Amino acid sequence: MIKLTPAERAALRAEAHGLNPVVMIGEAGLTASVMKEISSSLDAHGLIKVRVFGDDREARIAIYEQICAELEAAPVQHIGKLLVLYRPKKEAVKERSTKTGKGMREVTIVKPSPSGTKKPSVTKVLLKGNERVTQGGNVKRAKTRQASTKKNALNK
Repeated sequence: MIKLTPAERAALRAEAHGLNPVVMIGEAGLTASVMKEISSSLDAHGLIKVRVFGDDREARIAIYEQICAELEAAPVQHIGKLLVLYRPKKEAVKERSTKTGKGMREVTIVKPSPSGTKKPSVTKVLLKGNERVTQGGNVKRAKTRQASTKKNALNK
């Protein structure tokens, strides 16, 4: 289980104030699927709220401690039926795709103002492999080449 200093815990409580619960634990209790969902939410967000339905305070405390122990998360706050958990996000290593060819590319388009006295407008656009930017700053898609009717007749 991760240990937090009081200052870190206070900062995480403040950050969690505006969050909505992402996982709800119902009458079935803490099942394997619920634990898996909490783990994936912690990986994605780092700081989450969990709502526990049920009136037994001791059961909620036991659930809170079990989640923190099994998922190596830090307990941040327990108010009523809301539990706040923290675990640092795991950095996912992105692998390069195996397909080759041109992909999306980012292009900066600078257009002068119509009057010429104001600042030019700057926009960043993602272009697909078959798109290009015209001299006027517009994005155009490349047209498919028309096949020659004579060549088509020869190939048949």
